[in-house]
Amino acid sequence: MIPVLRFGVLFSLLFSFAALIYLVFKTLSLGRKSVYSSPQGDWKKGVIYAFGKGMMPWEKESAKKHLPTYLAGFIYHFGIFAALLYTLHLIIPFQLSKLLLSLLRVFMASGFLCGSGLFIKRTILTNMRKISCPDDYISNILVDLFILTALIDTFFPVIRPFFYVGSIVMFLYIPMGKIRHCFFFFYSRILFGYFFGRRGVFPPRHKQLKVQ
Repeated sequence: MIPVLRFGVLFSLLFSFAALIYLVFKTLSLGRKSVYSSPQGDWKKGVIYAFGKGMMPWEKESAKKHLPTYLAGFIYHFGIFAALLYTLHLIIPFQLSKLLLSLLRVFMASGFLCGSGLFIKRTILTNMRKISCPDDYISNILVDLFILTALIDTFFPVIRPFFYVGSIVMFLYIPMGKIRHCFFFFYSRILFGYFFGRRGVFPPRHKQLKVQ
């Protein structure tokens, strides 16, 4: 049973990755709008800014006004990546040192708590419920369960079949739901930085105002 499920996790992960690549090429097939204006900046600097300083909360108005939520989301994603690394360790497999395993446990525990908190916030706050759709809840639950079962598996491998089944469901759901933003984030961020870098908007040019 375990070898079959492990193969299922690997297959679903590869299927998810292939589907995401297909979606990217599908967007590219729509073509690009011609840009006739002369470049006002360097697109490379724009991309670097988009992945660097532009990710900081003080550079984003929404993040700056909701810093606890921003930090919770940041920790949440660390927990997700930790669970993914642990999953790869099981299905490839490769050895994890005791120190790295301990760090993964800390990240997964923190990530699960933050993910659960974000889910509760979405459920309780009226304004959040109004802008949420079923996919928001499904994605949050699938990822939370993925992190939680990965964390428990590090202590009690007896639950591994349940962890594998949950992983398969999540990986197959990724191309269909909002979880696919984990892949499209990088793609869209490159386009974002390229466009505004070329226009000279990124990096921002802060001008000093002289007081008369």
